[in-house]
Amino acid sequence: MAEHESLEFGKADFVLLDNVSLEEFMANLKLRFEKGRIYTYIGEVVVSVNPYRAMNIYGRDTIEQYKGRELYERPPHLFAIADAAYKAMKRRNKDTCIVISGESGAGKTEASKYIMQYIAAITNPSQRAEVERVKNMLLKSNCVLEAFGNAKTNRNDNSSRFGKYMDINFDFKGDPIGGHINNYLLEKSRVIFQQEGERSFHSFYQLVKGAPDAQLRSLHIQRDPTAYTYIKVGGQIKSSINDSADFKAVTDAMKVIGFTTEEIQTVYKILATILHLGNLKFGSDGDVTLIENSKLVSVLGDLLSTKDENVEKALLYRTVATGRDVIDKQHTHQEASYGRDALAKAIYERLFCWIVGRINDIIEVKNYDARVHGKNTVIGVLDIYGFEIFQNNSFEQFCINYCNEKLQQLFIQLVLKQEQEEYEREGIPWKHIDYFNNQIIVDLVEQQHKGIFAVLDEACMNVGKVTDEMFLQALNGKLAKHAHYTSRKLSPTDKNLEFDRDFLHSLYSVVGFIDKNKDTLFQDFKRLLYNSSNPVLKAMWPEGKLRITEVTKRPLTAATLFKNSMISLVENLASKEPYYVRCIKPNDVKSPLLFEHERCKHQVEYLGLLENVRVRRAGFANRQLYPRFLQRYKMISEFTWPNHDLPSDKEAVKRLLQGCGFEHDVAYGKTKVFIRTPRTIFSLEEQRAEMVKRIVLFLQKVWRGTLARKRYRRMRAAHIIIRAYRRYKVKSYIREVNRRFKNVRGMKDHGKHVKWPTPPKVLRKFEDALRNIYNRWWAWTLIKDLSPEQLVQIRAKVATLECLKGQRADLGLQRAWEGNYLVSKKDSPGTASSFTLVSSDLQRKDKFMRVLFSCNVRKINRFNKAEDRALLITDRHLYKMDPVKQYKPMKSIPLYNVTGVSISPGKDQLVVFHTKDNRDLIVCLQGMVPAGDSRIGELVGTLLSHFKSEKRKLQVNTISPIHCSMNGRKCTVVVETKINQSQPDFTKSRSGFILSVPGN
Repeated sequence: MAEHESLEFGKADFVLLDNVSLEEFMANLKLRFEKGRIYTYIGEVVVSVNPYRAMNIYGRDTIEQYKGRELYERPPHLFAIADAAYKAMKRRNKDTCIVISGESGAGKTEASKYIMQYIAAITNPSQRAEVERVKNMLLKSNCVLEAFGNAKTNRNDNSSRFGKYMDINFDFKGDPIGGHINNYLLEKSRVIFQQEGERSFHSFYQLVKGAPDAQLRSLHIQRDPTAYTYIKVGGQIKSSINDSADFKAVTDAMKVIGFTTEEIQTVYKILATILHLGNLKFGSDGDVTLIENSKLVSVLGDLLSTKDENVEKALLYRTVATGRDVIDKQHTHQEASYGRDALAKAIYERLFCWIVGRINDIIEVKNYDARVHGKNTVIGVLDIYGFEIFQNNSFEQFCINYCNEKLQQLFIQLVLKQEQEEYEREGIPWKHIDYFNNQIIVDLVEQQHKGIFAVLDEACMNVGKVTDEMFLQALNGKLAKHAHYTSRKLSPTDKNLEFDRDFLHSLYSVVGFIDKNKDTLFQDFKRLLYNSSNPVLKAMWPEGKLRITEVTKRPLTAATLFKNSMISLVENLASKEPYYVRCIKPNDVKSPLLFEHERCKHQVEYLGLLENVRVRRAGFANRQLYPRFLQRYKMISEFTWPNHDLPSDKEAVKRLLQGCGFEHDVAYGKTKVFIRTPRTIFSLEEQRAEMVKRIVLFLQKVWRGTLARKRYRRMRAAHIIIRAYRRYKVKSYIREVNRRFKNVRGMKDHGKHVKWPTPPKVLRKFEDALRNIYNRWWAWTLIKDLSPEQLVQIRAKVATLECLKGQRADLGLQRAWEGNYLVSKKDSPGTASSFTLVSSDLQRKDKFMRVLFSCNVRKINRFNKAEDRALLITDRHLYKMDPVKQYKPMKSIPLYNVTGVSISPGKDQLVVFHTKDNRDLIVCLQGMVPAGDSRIGELVGTLLSHFKSEKRKLQVNTISPIHCSMNGRKCTVVVETKINQSQPDFTKSRSGFILSVPGN
């Protein structure tokens, strides 16, 4: 039962038809053809309908689908039958053969190619060079044999005009190790004549159209096929064949197979010789026969590597031995023409047989010893002629159709025999089948003394001139009472038959039977070719070495040779396990859409396909091995799913079928279950399809759950790893920090030079906090031993740094801050004592606790004039003093009235004190020692530190120009640099004031 095809494509096996009738058979065949299903089974026989189009069903992926599968497990295909033959050969060590039969144009040659392609693809697992070589040879040989043995006919563009049987030898491992090709009855008459619309063999057109110009010149050949009498009919026919491309492919294939350059050149010389022979014309001069175009004689001599005079003599004379005397008898015009044509046919036939023999020399198994290498086995592939009936059927067609009758008889015998043997082997009673036994037709042709071949041979052996009409009379005398023979003489009313010409087993004309059967070629030609200096040509004609007077046995006739080869072929096939491909041609116009009912019906009847179905259906439509049956249907029964615990597979199958209610429709053999009707198989398939859906859903559920659990475990493991890794990184970081900072207390700089390790991402904030802790500790270690005065100074410097970092260049952080500079003898060398007395009086009067800052300044008075003053800032007041008048206090500003301080971003010492009453104080610090010192940072830091201690806020602005208020009026203070300026000083401007500072 072929799987995976729904009933919309019809029945994949004809055995499963509801009613076995020709009408149902044809309807199923037509439906499958129209649906693009060109293959259908009859049990283990493949019925193939030529699709007349390329189909994408032969690729590597398709090969993999059929490899190692049973026939019924996949849709019908050539690959299935090829695989079955290969498995039988490999598993059971048994020789097998695949017999491909059908009409010309039914697709037999293509089928044999696909079978070869499949066998080549599934072997050679180890990629050994020798196996590859053999496979390549076998495939390439097809290309060469088609070129020299196939031709375009009215029914087929690539019709095999010879029979071919190829044996492929395999070693004990199942790898191809060689092969052998047998060829049968080449239709050599096609060399000299073709029916209208047909061509000669492909090789001639390939040479004329595809050979390089230089090669054609060396062969004296023109590129126009119509220039040559033998092939000019074909030269005018257009077809799908690309002769020039095929020429290259065939030449390359011959090189790959192993033909030498000389051998290939000889092959084309022989083809050219035949073309030139066809153009030879004979004339008469009285009683003397002449060659009219004698230039061709020298061309023939050159191509055949022999003397021109010898060629001319062989064409015009025949050497006859009478006793001891040898005489040259001149040909008549008719005899010369006959001899020329006979030579052309014989040369081509010898060439073809030599090519087959040469291929066999290369591909045959060599040095194989069964004792060492194991028994080798064989798969045979038979691609034989198509059975054909033309308007005019000649001797070759008679032989071809006899061959098909012989093979049909073998097919019927072997199918019946196989069925009977299987039933007996399995212990199932056999029911006799009625069928048409065409042994009577075979006997009509080949029977000793009475058959048509025997009568034909007898006519050929008679002394004197024997005509085809005399042969027909002999047939009428011998076979008058045979049920399957008639002629016009025996059936005077049958007007389809001509008097003295036609006889009927089918409709054949006796014209040419005698000459073709005798197959006479004058010995002179054989001697001529044997004496050629070309060794390849010489080897083709070994009988040419006989002396003229040497007497030999009468050679066997063509009919006898063919009959013997057919008997030998049938014996060979009968010794093997056969598989069949039956090819059907759907129409005569090569259309991929047209299915001609009557045309196909005739082929189905002739091929005996309906009888084949009946034989297969005689008792049981289907049979399967118990393990295979269980493997396919075990899910139907609870007793067999997923595995059974019964004593044997046979018992399990019984239990399954009983559970389904089919025990009345089956029989149990020793190794197989036999199912009687297709309905049971369909029912089993339906139940299986239903269960498969449920199983698939169940498997999907289980598998998805499994995948989810696997993903969860993987994620959980990843989380555990990540967590552990993070802990490891955290611990590593902390350990490393501990290691590096372990001894910082004893270090001179308390670890300031120690480089911090790079923290993991998760600890970056922690590192910032840790650094802050370290920095605070480091700062604490620096300040813990400082005096209260030093601490005050440190706090002031920190306040300066926090407020002004990055806003002014020099903050004075590197020097000691004295604060009360007017007490210093450096700033006021002569007046320091005066300032001390005044400050002491102020302290008693205003009760301030300490002096924050004092310095000489340049200020702007209320009249907008600049003057020198001293500035004293205590923890309660800001005092302006006159240094000229012994630091007499001029005016004080309560410190709580100061709201902010503005300074410029340059190096100048400009300070603006902002007050609540908008009476801002504008000063420039001066008199510093050293002169370039800056005290702005110290002033700002001291004020900020003090305000912070009193929990008050002081606004500090670093800006230029500085906006302020003088006596309630808005103004702006701008700093300018002047080169000639010696000391900073204020000048009035339109918008306020300008502080000019030295440029250097």
